Amino acid sequence: MIQDIAPKKLHNEYIQKRPCSNDYIAVFHKNQILIKEMKGSMELPEIADLPYIFHQYREEVCQYLFCIDEKNYFLYSIDEDLPFMDMDIKFQFYKIRNIRYQAKQELCFAVYTAWHLYQWYSLNRFCGRCGGRTKPDAKERMLYCENCGSQIYPRISPAVIVAVTNGNKILLTKYAGREYKQYALIAGFSEIGETAEETVSREVMEETGLRVKNIRYYKSQPWGIDGNLLFGYFAQLDGSDSISLDRNELSVAEWAEREELEGMDDSFSLTREMMRVFFESAGADADKM
Repeated sequence: MIQDIAPKKLHNEYIQKRPCSNDYIAVFHKNQILIKEMKGSMELPEIADLPYIFHQYREEVCQYLFCIDEKNYFLYSIDEDLPFMDMDIKFQFYKIRNIRYQAKQELCFAVYTAWHLYQWYSLNRFCGRCGGRTKPDAKERMLYCENCGSQIYPRISPAVIVAVTNGNKILLTKYAGREYKQYALIAGFSEIGETAEETVSREVMEETGLRVKNIRYYKSQPWGIDGNLLFGYFAQLDGSDSISLDRNELSVAEWAEREELEGMDDSFSLTREMMRVFFESAGADADKM
């Protein structure tokens, strides 16, 4: 999946650092990120590649994000028309959601994680309590308001992915009104006061009218593009297999035979890995899948 970049490792603990010329810089513009193309490969620009940032605004707007092994990643955090939009042809802006189809896994993971933090910084420039300007803390990943003392930490939204099985069949869905048009599994956010398992039952019922039993945790995945932490579950159909579709959430919900899932794993998403696991589980005890 996207986070599986071993033997390399993400170090996400916050450290106050000054950017250096060979550090990576994540430059976002609306829903796009600046990519450097070198000899057919894609990578983030280094700060030295963008002298406008390095020489003019290094300390003011280059926010430390994380490192992968020994390579540091910084964020360029000004939202405006960038002065290097017409730079050398080796630089190009790519839509965030399209990176997964065009770049290597490590770059995708770095971009999605950087995007998660970029969104948090962008949406919390002012205090929600008093309206005062927020500032980054020097010791931890936190924004604080000098006026009222409010502390703001990165938001991570828990959500579930559910593979509903019925013997040799699995429930496949397609989202309504979204850019992503491929088959997916039931998904939804946890609500206040409920467990992840209760989220599973509620989301399946709300979106398809189906009941489930034998809810079994599988695996989790960070999904920075939406600021989520996804929890994957398998669950068996309980009762009628008749689907009552919530068309506000889904455009399609249908039962698919196990054999139809061959080749669906994209080595990227929890959803697709769970489809592969079900495909490969023919003859296995469903309760142990």
